[in-house]
Amino acid sequence: VQLVESGGGLVQAGGSLRLSCVVSGFSFGVSFGDYAIGWFRQAPGKEHEGLSCMSGGEGSTYYTDSVKGRFTISRDNAKNTVYLQMNGLKAEDTAVYYCAAVVTTMCATQTMDIMARVRGPGAWGQGTQVTVST
Repeated sequence: VQLVESGGGLVQAGGSLRLSCVVSGFSFGVSFGDYAIGWFRQAPGKEHEGLSCMSGGEGSTYYTDSVKGRFTISRDNAKNTVYLQMNGLKAEDTAVYYCAAVVTTMCATQTMDIMARVRGPGAWGQGTQVTVST
């Protein structure tokens, strides 16, 4: 599949952004609803960090502790799109944000681990820069 992120930009601390991830290029017999979509970020000089995930079907969700209560993941299956609403942004949220996709019915820590292992074209997007100024 192909994943394209958008919605990044420059925002002041305390502000909000909504990132979008549009997914396309499904193989025969596989649809958007079969995929769990996750969001990751990578700051300069740091390892990537798994932030959130939402599965298809019943839409189970996962959030890492650092974004719980501030970030909200959602998906629009009609548009093959997953969103990440980010509120209360902090300087430490500055990073390149990526979305990732794997075929699975659940979202949990293990799902994020799988997504991290398959990083690359066909499973991850190219990223969108988020910069939070103080």
